[in-house]
Amino acid sequence: MSPSRRLIPSRPVLGALLILALTGAASAEPTRYPLTLENCRETITFTAPPKRVVSVGQTQTEILYALGLGDRVVGTAVWFSPVAKPYEAINAKVKRLADNDPSFEAVLAQDPDLVTAMFEWHIGPNGIVGKRDQFAKVKVPTYVSPTDCVGKDNSGGGDGVRTTMFTMDLVYRNIREFGQIFDVSDRAEQLVASLQAREQKAVEAVANLKAKDLSVALWFSSKDIKGDAFMAGKNGVPGYILAKLGARNVIETTEEWPLVGWETIAAANPSVIVAVKMDRRRFPADDIEKKLDFLKTDPVASKLDAVKNGRIAVIDVAATRAGIDTVDGIETLVRALAGFRPVN
Repeated sequence: MSPSRRLIPSRPVLGALLILALTGAASAEPTRYPLTLENCRETITFTAPPKRVVSVGQTQTEILYALGLGDRVVGTAVWFSPVAKPYEAINAKVKRLADNDPSFEAVLAQDPDLVTAMFEWHIGPNGIVGKRDQFAKVKVPTYVSPTDCVGKDNSGGGDGVRTTMFTMDLVYRNIREFGQIFDVSDRAEQLVASLQAREQKAVEAVANLKAKDLSVALWFSSKDIKGDAFMAGKNGVPGYILAKLGARNVIETTEEWPLVGWETIAAANPSVIVAVKMDRRRFPADDIEKKLDFLKTDPVASKLDAVKNGRIAVIDVAATRAGIDTVDGIETLVRALAGFRPVN
């Protein structure tokens, strides 16, 4: 079962107006149409800015909102959390096709001139919403976030395997390509500059916290509270966050979210455990309070150095996704590390 494909949690995102006010990126060239882009092994061409967009994936929707393009969005799906407060008004006007996976017919019923997706699992070679050639046959271009296809192999099913570590450059590419597609490259550069500045500030703040090589495990959820845990692999978004802070992920597999037994985690004995909070309640371990209770009472988990020394950080699920909120995750862990007792 794939943790990245399940339902609904929340966190703050900077509003587009605030981003525009706080940044001063250089002006970008206007788009010249027709515009042709290479996207996830496909070539897509636009003769004009799209006016009716269906967004299958929360990170894609939030990037569109942050770029001030909410009035172009005619349908959304695949939500992990309530929309952030700065976008509540615009989001309330947009039709939600599904919390999870919309049908191909539901997407086409919105008469879109662009469909964008967060995951190839939804729109890709074996997309459960639709294959890209299905959309091409009805002359609807599709754009899949490069965060899910560049340096990542999705051919084996599940959450895929990252052949190279995720970086925020892929999110910035996504933002900039939206800027080109919609002819709002100025806004895209301003958004990128704001996120880069926040990321750099967070990394500088952790420089004196002696986080270098600190061993960390990040727990997403578990099918059974006492069973194997979905832990963050080394090359995904959490792996990138830890690497930016100089910490070391004890889970070394390239799978995005491998199932790992607590005996294996105990053998690695991480200095810090990061537990993910979410609104979804598909599994018992989705509940952050049950996670924390398990860590304190389980005969194996309670003996971990991280638990005995009170070094448990809580992070919102949105920060584990490849999008604007990844920077929130870096900032959250910086604050958590600053509050921990030093590791001996």
